[in-house]
Amino acid sequence: METTKNYDKFIILLSILVPVIVFALFNIKLDIKLPVFLPPIYATINAFTATILIIAIWAIKNKRKKLHEKLMKIAIGLSVLFLILYILHHATSGDTSFGGEGTIRYVYFFILITHIILSIIVIPFVLITFVRALKGDFVKHKKIARIAFPLWLYVAITGVIVYIMISPYYTH
Repeated sequence: METTKNYDKFIILLSILVPVIVFALFNIKLDIKLPVFLPPIYATINAFTATILIIAIWAIKNKRKKLHEKLMKIAIGLSVLFLILYILHHATSGDTSFGGEGTIRYVYFFILITHIILSIIVIPFVLITFVRALKGDFVKHKKIARIAFPLWLYVAITGVIVYIMISPYYTH
């Protein structure tokens, strides 16, 4: 079993750079008209990610290790694709304000804020979990996966919920 220390700096770097780059790119507006409206596409990607995460947990609990491994790689790939499309949307489109009033407004902002915060927090957990699996350190992999899985699942599901809640206010 190879040590994961070689990857620690890379994980820390990515965990810091991804949110910083996303935030920086939010302030860059490209004068490009995309041929498709991206929010329903990346919301669908979030829904697929959540579904794949649930199936992957089922797979590992049923000792289907190869299926679990493939599904987790797909989930990571979908998350990267989501991130690219999300950044592309925000770099090419104006901001959309939530128009709901009353209690639903507080619910929306609670879900949105927890989604954003946990989407940042989950990055190192997913990366560490993935590296531990790649290196065959399944005891430590399982230990951190118990934290990474619910965080990642929450982020994926709330991404869909946020889209559904704000979709009536999009102007495309």
